[in-house]
Amino acid sequence: LILVTAHRRENFGKPIQNICFALKKIVNEYQNVRIVYPVHLNPNVQIPVKKILGKHPRIHLTTPLNYLDFVNLMKLCYFIVTDSGGLQEESAALNKPVLVLRKVTERPEAVEEGTARVIGIESEKIYHGISELLENRKLYHQMATAKNPFGDGKASLRIVSKLKKFFSM
Repeated sequence: LILVTAHRRENFGKPIQNICFALKKIVNEYQNVRIVYPVHLNPNVQIPVKKILGKHPRIHLTTPLNYLDFVNLMKLCYFIVTDSGGLQEESAALNKPVLVLRKVTERPEAVEEGTARVIGIESEKIYHGISELLENRKLYHQMATAKNPFGDGKASLRIVSKLKKFFSM
C-alpha cells in the first residue's frame, strides 16, 4: 500500500499529470501494489487525478481524511509519496520512507538523514523512484530505520518533567 498526496500549487498542470501517469504505470506493472490517494478538493487537482487515475481498481481515490484516519493510514502504508512538507516530518516519526514529489524540499535534513528522497515531478523519475523503493529492500530498510532528524518523539515527556519540576517549587 502506497499513500500518495499531491496538492501543491507548483504541481498544478503538467506536474500533476506526470505524477498520475507514473502512479498508473506503477500499479499496472506491480500487481501487488495498491495506492490510496486522498485527493485535495481543488479542481486543479481533482480534475486531472480523477481523469487519469479514477477508473483503476487498485487506485483508491478518497476525499481528504480527518487527521486520525490519515495517521492510521500512514501507519498502515508501506511508504509515502507526497509533495507535502509536513508529511516529510511525520513520516520520519512513523519510520515510513517518503518520496518527495518536488524539485527541492524545505526539509533538507530529512534527505540528509535518509528518511526522504526527492524524486522530482517528471513521470520517469517518479516511476523510477517508486519502483526502486519497491524492489530494493536494502534501500527501504535504510530509509525506514534512518534517524529522525525532527526529534526523538520524547518532547512531551520532557515538557511534563519540566512542568512538574516548575510547579513543585
